[in-house]
Amino acid sequence: MHLETERLVLRDYQEKDREDYFRLKSDPETMYYLQDIQLFSKEEADKDFSAVLLDQKSRDRKFYFWHMGLKPSQELIGSIGYTVLADTPVGKLVEAGYFTFPQFWNHGYVTEAFRKVLEFAFLENNVYRITMGCLAENAGSERVMQKCGLFKEAEHVEWEWHDGHMKTRREYRLLKSEWSRQTGGQRPSR
Repeated sequence: MHLETERLVLRDYQEKDREDYFRLKSDPETMYYLQDIQLFSKEEADKDFSAVLLDQKSRDRKFYFWHMGLKPSQELIGSIGYTVLADTPVGKLVEAGYFTFPQFWNHGYVTEAFRKVLEFAFLENNVYRITMGCLAENAGSERVMQKCGLFKEAEHVEWEWHDGHMKTRREYRLLKSEWSRQTGGQRPSR
């Protein structure tokens, strides 16, 4: 897999990315809102990364998370994509997400990349429904969802234990039909 935007390259992980993957998923600030998937040891990261590489080759691929790199260097800025939860007769139901190193926050990279992910999901990967969410305090992540046309479905008050407190979680969705209405169902012109 290889997707490009004006400033970014989204591609499948490669063996050469093993150390960067560990650096990204073990960074406490990057993973602050994703502590359930944060990695804490090189051994844990190697096992996780090997599973990612294996899944990429599977006919029934479940994880479409990509190395998100700057053009032209492909310097890693984060990871973005989705996990297939179910493959139904009408299409795949997926849960999306993203995480980036803090020095790349507030530059529009995630919005740019996520628009490309949505395009790929709906036009090329038979995705029917995308869901995702964030803690209410994570305004930057919520803003990305809003700018990309997702619809707020729920607000779960004091829903999730995080960093020593019960916190509110917001859930968003986008159906293929909704995306098609917003975009005309076509790739944006460049």
